[in-house]
Formats: sequence, C-alpha cells, structure tokens
Amino acid sequence: MMLAGKVVAVTGGGRGIGRAIALLCAQEGAAVLVNDPGVAQDGDGSDAGPAEQTAADIRAAGGQAQANLASVADPAGAQSIVADAIAAFGRIDAVVNNAGILRDAIWHKLSHEDWRAVIDVHLHGAFNVAKAATPHFREQQSGSFIHFTSGSGLTGNVGQANYAAAKLGIVGLSQSIALDMARYGVRSNCIAPVAFTRMIENLTRHRADDDPSMAKFRDMGPEKIAPLVAYLASDVAADVTNQVFGVRRNEIFLYSKPRILRSMAKSEGWTAQSIADELMPALRPDFERADLTAQMLQPYDPI
Repeated sequence: MMLAGKVVAVTGGGRGIGRAIALLCAQEGAAVLVNDPGVAQDGDGSDAGPAEQTAADIRAAGGQAQANLASVADPAGAQSIVADAIAAFGRIDAVVNNAGILRDAIWHKLSHEDWRAVIDVHLHGAFNVAKAATPHFREQQSGSFIHFTSGSGLTGNVGQANYAAAKLGIVGLSQSIALDMARYGVRSNCIAPVAFTRMIENLTRHRADDDPSMAKFRDMGPEKIAPLVAYLASDVAADVTNQVFGVRRNEIFLYSKPRILRSMAKSEGWTAQSIADELMPALRPDFERADLTAQMLQPYDPI
C-alpha cells in the first residue's frame, strides 16, 4: 500500500472529490483526518454528518480515520485540523487542500460579501491549513501539500471572478511553498479536477436532463481524481513538486505555467505610438485566445 504509515488530512473530505480522496488514501494505508464542516454549497449552515460518515466508512472498512468539523477559513480551525491529526495518529504527512464553496455572479453583480466568502475558504483556507502543517513538515524534513486549483483560474470562466481569482492565487501560493520548502524535503503541487460534483451540478442545473452533454459530465466521477492525490502524497513522488496537474476522467494533464513568449526591444525606448505601430502588430499573432475552460477541453470527449 503506497501510503502505509502515512497520515493525510483532507479538507472538504465529507463529500464529492474530498470523500473519494479520503476513502482511497485510507485504502492505500493512510490514517485520514476528514475535515468538513458540512456547509451548503454557498458556505452557509453546518452539518457534522458528511465528515463523520466518511470517517465511519473508513473505519468500517478496517482503516483509521477521525472527523474534524472546523472551517478552514478560520486560522484556529485550520490549526485544529493539524492538531487533531497529530493527536489521533501521531504525525502529519500530507495536506490535501480541497475545501471550497461557490458564490457565482456575473462580474458587475458580484458583491463584496461573495468575493470575500469565496476568497476566505479557497485561498485563505489553503494558506491557513498549509501554515498550520508547515512547522511539523519542517521538523520531520518531509511532507506533501496537494492544493486544488481549477480551470476557471487557469483558463477562465464566465461569472466566477471570485472563484477564479482564488484558484489562480492557490497556484501562486503552491509555487512559493514549493520553492521555500524544498530545502526541507517538502513538496507542493496543484490539481485542477474535472468531475461531476455538486458544484458542477449547480453550474449545469439549467440544462435538461436529456441533454447529451450531461451524460458526459455524470460519467466523470470524483473517484477519478483520487489516485493522483494518493500518488502525490506518497514517498514515490519525492521528486515531484511545483507542478500543476489536471484530471479529466481517465486523462491526467500537465499544465504549462506563464512564460515569456515573445520580446521586442527598441534602443531609443518605446512611445505609445510606436507600441501601436510596431509592437502590437508583431505580438498579436501570439496573443492568447479568450477561451473558456470548457472550450479548451472540448477538442474531444473525455476518455
């Protein structure tokens, strides 16, 4: 078993992708701290059931698991996730920053409240839990951070400025952690998942049940994401860090990062007019298209 003897904390582990990750990590031998406050998709409410049920299912299958109901948006709550893992299982080896909410709105209707709520859970939450685990990773000279980003941040999507900003921010956070913590043997990577979860169900709620595209969505289960997480949490992935992966059904992608495509220099310096006359005509053929994530992934059906 690839994770025998490891302790993995999974945020948002009560449902969807997080639950699939928690179950597979346990099957691979890990003791799992299942964090989930059981909120609604927009972050409201609470329910102990999802986290406790996932932990109970792991124990019923012969594994080790404990539930934690804290909010990752609360620094003290994030500390409790790591503290509970160590109290229950003696150590912490991997953190899976999967927790998330959605509050979608077209840009001109996006409220400050909905902006803050999404940033708090996704970006601040990833920071809070990673920060809590870092002293332990540093002391033991090992550890793996696995953060969840999204095509909405990497490529773009309509009506998700808050979510996209948070998810691209997580990529920057992961890259910095990977660089800062490499000397301690600590890794940090991102995964952009494509799977039919309650988030996707909400985004596609306007589609008819007999829409052919819905069958493709429903066939991309959250369990397809879990194997890559289990691998990245294991010692076998000791040399894999500072990367952004994607998973869509039976495909795994490696994403590129922003890099300089073209450059032009002008010895006397640029003016606004020379930029218009010379620079932009030269650069325009290499401009990125304003594609949506779905458009980027549509050249062929999921494999």
